Amino acid sequence: MATVVKSFAIQGIEGYNVDIETKILEGQPMTSIIGMGDVAVKEAGDRIQSAIDESGYIFPKKRVIISLAPGDKKKRGSHYDLAMAIGVLQEDKSIAVKELEQYGFIGELCLDGGLRACCGILPMILAAKKEGIKKIIIPETNKDEAKLVQGIEIFGFSTLIDVIQYLEGKQSFVEKSKKKKREDTFNKQIFDFKDVKGQKKIVDAALLAAAGGHNMLMIGEPGCGKTMIAQRIPSILPTMSEEECLEVTKIYSIAGLLPAGHSLLRNRPFRAPHHNASLNSLIGGGVNAMPGEVSLAHNGVLFLDELPEFSRRTLDALRQPVEDKKVSVARVNGTHTYPANFMFVTAMNPCPCGYYPSSKCRCTDYEIIKYRGKISGPIMDRIDIQKEVHPVGFFDMENESSTYSSEELRKKVESVRKIQQERYKNEEGVNCNAQMTTTLLQKYCELDADSLNLLKETSEKYGYSARVIHKLLRLARTSADLEEAENIRQCDIEKVLSYRDLDQSNSQMMVVS
Repeated sequence: MATVVKSFAIQGIEGYNVDIETKILEGQPMTSIIGMGDVAVKEAGDRIQSAIDESGYIFPKKRVIISLAPGDKKKRGSHYDLAMAIGVLQEDKSIAVKELEQYGFIGELCLDGGLRACCGILPMILAAKKEGIKKIIIPETNKDEAKLVQGIEIFGFSTLIDVIQYLEGKQSFVEKSKKKKREDTFNKQIFDFKDVKGQKKIVDAALLAAAGGHNMLMIGEPGCGKTMIAQRIPSILPTMSEEECLEVTKIYSIAGLLPAGHSLLRNRPFRAPHHNASLNSLIGGGVNAMPGEVSLAHNGVLFLDELPEFSRRTLDALRQPVEDKKVSVARVNGTHTYPANFMFVTAMNPCPCGYYPSSKCRCTDYEIIKYRGKISGPIMDRIDIQKEVHPVGFFDMENESSTYSSEELRKKVESVRKIQQERYKNEEGVNCNAQMTTTLLQKYCELDADSLNLLKETSEKYGYSARVIHKLLRLARTSADLEEAENIRQCDIEKVLSYRDLDQSNSQMMVVS
């Protein structure tokens, strides 16, 4: 009968159980690893042989067969090493571990028998808990991350020999004393709206966007503060719940981006990929179908600066995640679904040279329209707010005071979000106004005759699609919530219509053929 050792794999952002089955047979010395493993798994034979020999044991000079079950799912990574080594030693009777089925093992082995940290520890520990495993053995360096999961015993070791001696009862597990915790700069807000001066209109627009979870586009010449505003939006979003923190941490753990020495990520993510980013890096994919920028921005902000400079194909790929709040990456070995519930914030220059409509601009209307036309209609339809950002001179800023601090704005946002959560408490998957369905729009966005006529006239003038009108209604609902108004008022409609600056600017241009 083969020896079975528990380990784990990851699919999407969820972990699942993998049984490491080991059988030693008579025959020519060789190690076969089966079960749809990638190159890292196939190379494990040499690593575990060297680690076992360096730990004072003898790797069996027989035929060793290691199977990773289930055999029909692709396995990737080097974190199966420890489970394989324990399986070989137990099957060879070099060690005698009682109640081996109670343990799960995760860890990459060094050639000298040391244990190296692995990515994706958090979702794998959660999978172990779900499987009913009581104890989990991992590298010492992954211990802080693993201890985020309650209800399961975590044992962190630095070497294979330490693991073996503990399993055999030759030494007890001693929790290493923690070093004095350094200041957590990763989870510390470094951007604050109190640094923003002379930009009240765009700050108000950012407040509206954050309050309802709406997408936002800023248009302005270089140096007017677009990036500055975008960087500070996460600081006014509501504080993440424990569940949201755990979700974000899982994604960063899988991507290998969890900073050393940090466990739970509490700040909302802010991702700002460069405009030459590939489709796979933005959406997710590659050989191992890793999460992309849209998933790394989950529960936070995805900021695309210089929006027209992104390739048309890349921008159009954002349609699904922006609308569905998730992204599916299909590969030969299966389809991986990652969450992508982010606030979409973008910025662009008003024209190719960047200075329209000032006297410094030398662009023709045709060149401007062509430049703006790089952004497809379906993407523009998914952006709720289009607001111009006007430059503020350096010496003018000296006389300006900041409008609000991030803390003040966040309190406003949290207050409005509570109103929305109470409103949608019986609606599954709806937490803010931006997520309202067509049915909910009809229920909560009733307009009086004057407001309806104003919206109708404006939509006919600029050729708004039904999707844009729905977004305007959601914005108006948020505007009313900011004033704690029960119903949408005409002033709310007027306000949100003033946040379509790009539509108004485009309508004023004439191209003469």
